[in-house]
Amino acid sequence: MIADQWPLFGLVLRTPRLELRVPGLDRLAELAALAAGGVHDPAVQPFATEWTDAPPERVSAGVLQWQWRTWAGWQPEDWSLGLVAIADGRVVGVQDMGATSFATLREVGTGSWLGRAEQGRGIGTEMRAAVLELAFAGLGARYARSEAFEDNHASYAVSRKLGYADDGISRHVIRGAPLISRRLRLDRARWEKARTVPVRIEGLEPCLPMFGR
Repeated sequence: MIADQWPLFGLVLRTPRLELRVPGLDRLAELAALAAGGVHDPAVQPFATEWTDAPPERVSAGVLQWQWRTWAGWQPEDWSLGLVAIADGRVVGVQDMGATSFATLREVGTGSWLGRAEQGRGIGTEMRAAVLELAFAGLGARYARSEAFEDNHASYAVSRKLGYADDGISRHVIRGAPLISRRLRLDRARWEKARTVPVRIEGLEPCLPMFGR
């Protein structure tokens, strides 16, 4: 089985409504099609990288290439884990978690997106809660970071619900104009206090060396 050579394919996170896992090719094709159908209002650009401004076929191809690039570039000291979120048997979005020098810093960053039809149902909270459980309970993280533009109220709502605190601002150029994003940080104590979503982690033990643990 592929998980014997690449243990991440055996890693599964389960919440009350979701299953999160590294996608095989069929699930990756679903994810690419979901992205091509649009994940936000075209009038705004909620991502620091303007990948959704491309034509649908390029958005779809870019999703595939990004995932393959993370697999090929994976190192225990520099990794990015892209998990598809599956609800009711279908892919509804992606949840990322990445780190550099994790063994020393014990810090992760997260990012995510959902298909437009799946938004506003609390799925984003469950997705983030799942990878936070992996980070803090599974890998022994001390901190988690998130960042969103000032008008991304949905992202801030998820962060606040999960215990994040303000951590400064960053400035970006988006569609040729300056835009401010707000950074947020979550430490272990605040995570434990806000931890309300039950998460079950399966298949982590063989993966630990890949995370620098």
